[in-house]
Amino acid sequence: MTSKIFRSTVLVAAVVLLCSLSVVVGILYSHFTGVQVKQLKDELSLAVTGTEQYGNAFLENVEADRFRVTWIDTDGTVLFDTQVDQTVMENHADREEFREALEIGVGSAVRNSSTLTEQTYYEAQRLKDGTILRISTNQASAWALMIDLLWPIAFIATLAIGLSALLARRMATKIVKPLNRLNLEQPLSNDTYAELSPLLRRINQQHLQIEAQMHKLQHKADEFIQITSHMQEGLVVLDKETHIRSINTAAMRIFRAGEACVGSSFFQISRSSLLRQALNDALDRGHGSAVLEQEGRTYRFDMSSIRSGNDLLGAVVLVVDVTEARNAEQMRREFSANVSHELKTPLQGIIGSAELLENGMVKAEDTRRFVGYIRKEASRLVNLIEDIIRLSQLDEGVELPSEQVDMLQLCRDVEETLALGAAEKNIRLEVCGNGFTIQGVRRMLQEIVYNLCDNAIKYNVPGGSVEIRAENNRLTVRDTGIGISAEHRERIFERFYRVDKSHSKASGGTGLGLSIVKHAAAYHKAEIHLESAPGKGTTVTVQF
Repeated sequence: MTSKIFRSTVLVAAVVLLCSLSVVVGILYSHFTGVQVKQLKDELSLAVTGTEQYGNAFLENVEADRFRVTWIDTDGTVLFDTQVDQTVMENHADREEFREALEIGVGSAVRNSSTLTEQTYYEAQRLKDGTILRISTNQASAWALMIDLLWPIAFIATLAIGLSALLARRMATKIVKPLNRLNLEQPLSNDTYAELSPLLRRINQQHLQIEAQMHKLQHKADEFIQITSHMQEGLVVLDKETHIRSINTAAMRIFRAGEACVGSSFFQISRSSLLRQALNDALDRGHGSAVLEQEGRTYRFDMSSIRSGNDLLGAVVLVVDVTEARNAEQMRREFSANVSHELKTPLQGIIGSAELLENGMVKAEDTRRFVGYIRKEASRLVNLIEDIIRLSQLDEGVELPSEQVDMLQLCRDVEETLALGAAEKNIRLEVCGNGFTIQGVRRMLQEIVYNLCDNAIKYNVPGGSVEIRAENNRLTVRDTGIGISAEHRERIFERFYRVDKSHSKASGGTGLGLSIVKHAAAYHKAEIHLESAPGKGTTVTVQF
């Protein structure tokens, strides 16, 4: 702004100066020209009087360096000239001033030199005898006068423009200084030109509006961040160029990316061709989806475009971990298939034995054996149904009445229950530890101890032992049995999973015991740890 004021002021000063000089030179030139013409006419009047009285004698005695006198006959022939021999001069009948004087008595003319630096003024008057007396003088033209005055004008112009520039700079600085010191953050606190007050008030109003909008936007942004950061699902917002504009904590964990990925391409954090195709579908058709397995987890990617009218603004990517749902669905299918199989097996045995008895195809001495088989299979069927009911209750998370349970005493009760079966297999049971008391559901806690000990007996070796220890809020069941290989350790708590199916069938297990242990422990917020190796026994620890 300072430079604009400076340039404008200097330009105005220069234009005014040049205009003033032009006007002054024009006026002076016009004035002196008028004086010159008047003086020329006075000289001509004197010359006319002398010529009419004395003729050539008068003209021959005229001495004039500044003026030139020419006497012309009526036909244009030069009769006398004060500067040039009349015999060599051309006819003047075509001269403007001669023709004018011949017609009306007086005539005037002005002619420029070939270089335009001089002008010749002519004045002519008709004598009594009809001849014409002409007087002329040379004068510098206005252009020549300007050239002569060039250096003085240049000096004056330089002085004037320099002074104008100095004053303009000081004035511009003085004008702009208060403007440069304006506090636009607090417009109403400024003490400056009164003409700026409406502008400052308007700026203050805009500041208040912008602050309110910024506060509102920040509040919404914070709210958005708080909501998305606590989401279990991954959320990524992309622009139309597929650059990341926002990514929440869950998405960063899934894609193993940091906050530095914001602003970069989405395909820098995921190079999957399935996701690329799904994102292209979302941008083209509005929606795209894909299911991708990543590091042992299964994720569903739902992508939707973001539009404003017909303009594409970007896309949003929602990532949902469906691993548990898929596993649950798989487990449900396996459970349904296993339940059908486990129920069908004893029922077929019961139905087959009953048909044989009904048709009289069983010998009298074998009847007792068949009836015993039917009872055994029916008991197995009842146990299976009871286990399924217990698991269903645990899955539903039904609140059950709890009480203070002495775990050491509970272990002793289970020992008494299993003592006969252990003795039949020559397995030694031992309950030890300082004991502890917890708040829990007695029946569930008994199921944990019973099933762990029952498995330890079933999968033990003749002459082996089972140690049941309860102390420091920890239940430990250690056996000297056949052990479990590494590939089976992660799955033995699944429903109907059996390491040795032939052994399980022989022992009469339902395949749900350890699954009940897992769910009952989870109900009491306990953790299960298993240590085992083939031929070296198994140790199961439940940490409450």
